[in-house]
Amino acid sequence: MLPNRMQLNKTVEEQLKRLKSFTGITPNVSARIAFFRSIESGFRYTESEATKLDGSLVLDKITWLGDTQLITEQLLKLTYPKLDGRELQAAWAAHIEDGIASLRNHKNILELVNSI
Repeated sequence: MLPNRMQLNKTVEEQLKRLKSFTGITPNVSARIAFFRSIESGFRYTESEATKLDGSLVLDKITWLGDTQLITEQLLKLTYPKLDGRELQAAWAAHIEDGIASLRNHKNILELVNSI
């Protein structure tokens, strides 16, 4: 399963923080929304797309995933049965990067909610 301490790449982390400044939604909650939007869109991670996870926001799995921890891990295992540990974290991070692309430019909470 996913490691206990996880992080994203610096660019995605900055986008999550910027979204928080506009909407008030914390980075961990917006990361959850981005992950599920990416899964729903049909995006699939390939190991050749792996980016360095160099963000400074290193949080534990419970904080990143919250109540969605079980379903997030199960979706990742169903989608990527051959990946484990850090590779699964890279897939999770790639899904957040894909999903945040459609959320990052919203200027307020109402605009964000209407787009979801």
